Amino acid sequence: MNREEKSQAIQEIAAEIEASEAIFAVDYRGISVPQAAELRSKLREADASFRIVKNRLSKIAADQAGEERLTELLQGPTALTFVRGDTAQAAKAITTFNKEHEVLTFKGGFMEATVLDEAAFRSIAKLPGREVLNGQLAGVVASPLTGLVRGLGSMIQGLALQLGQIAEKGLVGGEVPAAEEAAPAAEEPKEEPEAKEETSEQDSNEEEG
Repeated sequence: MNREEKSQAIQEIAAEIEASEAIFAVDYRGISVPQAAELRSKLREADASFRIVKNRLSKIAADQAGEERLTELLQGPTALTFVRGDTAQAAKAITTFNKEHEVLTFKGGFMEATVLDEAAFRSIAKLPGREVLNGQLAGVVASPLTGLVRGLGSMIQGLALQLGQIAEKGLVGGEVPAAEEAAPAAEEPKEEPEAKEETSEQDSNEEEG
């Protein structure tokens, strides 16, 4: 590898480090070319890549990317998995692959600010993938919303029914139902006939005679 090729390799590794949400380092001794191709294929499904690196160039790249934690892992034969997508799925792919072939030894890694030992790596591999988690989250969020929509729909239907019944009774639209029309005003008392006054006058004349 000439100087230009080394410089290009350093730039590529530095770019991978900067773009990754997680990085796993493994000792790859014993892995065959077909096996490496198989693992790369599985990791691509998680938007991750598997790269066998030269430690000296990777240390320079780590310095350029400002990732000092990686330097400690670059001892002996090292392959790096750069995860840009689903960290759990990538860890699961490596774990499943190693159960079948037993050629990788986990050396360490980190996920954003969290340093990962082998126990933490295995725990991540047991987690559901991002798509499954997103589906579960969507179900949790949608459940109360569905109940709210159904509740509002029932309220609206009930209100519409009540308004329809009120309209049928003529309580809306300015109409007054016949049963509730105002009763006619009470009749004024009729005046008594003048005959009483004439009788009174006759009585008074008789008394005078």
